[in-house]
Amino acid sequence: MTAVPEEPAGEAKVIPIESAPSWSPGPTDRTEAVAARLADGLGRLLSGRLGPVADATLGKGWEGRAASGLAFLRRRITGDYEVDEFGFDRELTEEVFLSLLRPVAEKYFRVEVRGIEHIPAEGGALVVANHSGVIPLDALMTQVAIHDHHPARRHLRMLAADLVFVLPLVGELARKAGHTLACNEDAQALLERGEVVGVWPEGFKGIGKPFADRYKLQRFGRGGFVASALRAGVPIVPCSIVGAEETYPMLGNVKSLARLLGLPYLPVTPTFPWLGPLGAIPLPTKWTIQFGEPIRTDGYPAEAAEDPMLVFNLTDEVRETIQHTLYRLLVDRRSVFF
Repeated sequence: MTAVPEEPAGEAKVIPIESAPSWSPGPTDRTEAVAARLADGLGRLLSGRLGPVADATLGKGWEGRAASGLAFLRRRITGDYEVDEFGFDRELTEEVFLSLLRPVAEKYFRVEVRGIEHIPAEGGALVVANHSGVIPLDALMTQVAIHDHHPARRHLRMLAADLVFVLPLVGELARKAGHTLACNEDAQALLERGEVVGVWPEGFKGIGKPFADRYKLQRFGRGGFVASALRAGVPIVPCSIVGAEETYPMLGNVKSLARLLGLPYLPVTPTFPWLGPLGAIPLPTKWTIQFGEPIRTDGYPAEAAEDPMLVFNLTDEVRETIQHTLYRLLVDRRSVFF
């Protein structure tokens, strides 16, 4: 969902932070009454006829979980929730999106997270990671890893390709999950307000590369992400992800059909398109996500972001750090699946 080019071709519309306060849909008398009746009815049903069944199937403490769920449902119906100026819905992300992704991270890919202490407990930080896997599951797993493993339960605000936001439903869900268009203005605005921002500079070149080139970093572009970090004075945290490359081994690319469909690539894998919809199921590889030591930028002067040589050198340093860490993780890895 979040294949991330560093600098998209189009211009992004940036909403100034100071002129766009957090928004809440707000309840109405009608929706409040409907929500109250619905929540009360479900509550009576669970505590009445379905009570013994719930005790047997849901286990101890189900009443508290049910009450929390009903309260969540009531807030969604009445509009009693907030989204920020970028469309991020914190409650929906925590209660729904992350809850759905968490079993995939913990049980399916068995993600091992290392170096989470390198992400600051507060203030802005830019996480820069390698990108791979045909479908960008690596970005979603990184979002889960940071929220669930960081003591401050921080949210990763990911910079996504413009393709994400033109897809029906996907674009709206991406906004609510905290993703925004991959442009320097949005990145800098989020960093300056103290968010943890994630960028995958390889973009489609990374997730769409052939399996023979796995774990070989592609070009990082012109270093726009480094310039944003320099302007905001926040640390850059290199992130190396092992395991995503093998989820969909890309053996070929039907370029002509991809151009016809307006896609950056159309992969051929050992299971797709041969198995139809089943070919979209990723292989259950074992993942490691390693966060490296942060590269500080607050010691540079304000005009440092305009120095192309400095930006290039920092970009190259980040890229080399990620590449060397990938090699080290691959040497230590015992198996792709175990």
